[in-house]
Amino acid sequence: MVGMKAPDVVPSAAVKFFGAGTAACIADLVTFPLDTAKVRLQIQGESQIVEGSRATKYRGVFGTITTMVRTEGPRSLYSGLVAGLQRQMSFASVRIGLYDSMKQFYTRGTDSAGIVTRLMAGCTTGAMAVAFAQPTDVVKVRFQAQVREAESGRRYNGTLDAYKTIARDEGVRGLWKGCLPNITRNAIVNCAELVTYDLIKELILKYDLMTDNLPCHFTAAFGAGFCTTVVASPVDVVKTRFMNSTSGQYSGAVNCALTMMRQEGPKAFYKGFMPSFLRLGSWNIVMFVTYEQIKRGMSRAQQYWESPF
Repeated sequence: MVGMKAPDVVPSAAVKFFGAGTAACIADLVTFPLDTAKVRLQIQGESQIVEGSRATKYRGVFGTITTMVRTEGPRSLYSGLVAGLQRQMSFASVRIGLYDSMKQFYTRGTDSAGIVTRLMAGCTTGAMAVAFAQPTDVVKVRFQAQVREAESGRRYNGTLDAYKTIARDEGVRGLWKGCLPNITRNAIVNCAELVTYDLIKELILKYDLMTDNLPCHFTAAFGAGFCTTVVASPVDVVKTRFMNSTSGQYSGAVNCALTMMRQEGPKAFYKGFMPSFLRLGSWNIVMFVTYEQIKRGMSRAQQYWESPF
């Protein structure tokens, strides 16, 4: 990222790769209940149509969390956490950890990266991450959407069982279900998130509003989270609905979007917006602040190891 001070050690690609995955896992542990609430709100209209009911089960972010705790127990808020951590360790490592390397690739090793170069780097690492980590995302969404019931009523009994069951019942392609809308979503998310964070941080440092420290990282991360939610929410809802759908329910992501528009109207594309913002905003803050500290700590440890005296 931008804004390294002269005395600071520039972190290596390996440090960024490992640091991004670790920071993303920490952010997921903190914000996972908000993500689960977002998924439940996003699929609620679909569930009502399938079941023929117009009753609204979940109302608002904290209402959804309260309802889930009351009816399913506190553990329901962390359904799919194992797959979520697997996803972040593989997914964030690529899309965030390789972002700076991809910028240098497009600028042929120079440090001057314009907005187009940053967007290209964000799109590239976002697409690479999805192609690599899509099965973990499918399993995570399925668990978050699954209402905790008796053992016999559960869709999957565990993370490994989910991978095996999806591959057996839907084929290996089932593990990459929703890959195209997810690539679209994450290209948008990665560009909005990383480029916005990069630009806000750069402007803060350029005009000496703050130094390259925690308040600067906090401000840039909050701005990135809000911009990302506004831009990516429609694609995120379609991605969630499509990945959670049963076989044959939708012919494709476009059909899923058109069905939503026809049956629920345009407001359906912003279902779960508040939990999305609370989750993305808080996730960005925890992730970027942690990521910056991990990069610095590991770089200094590496420098000390190489030159202890």
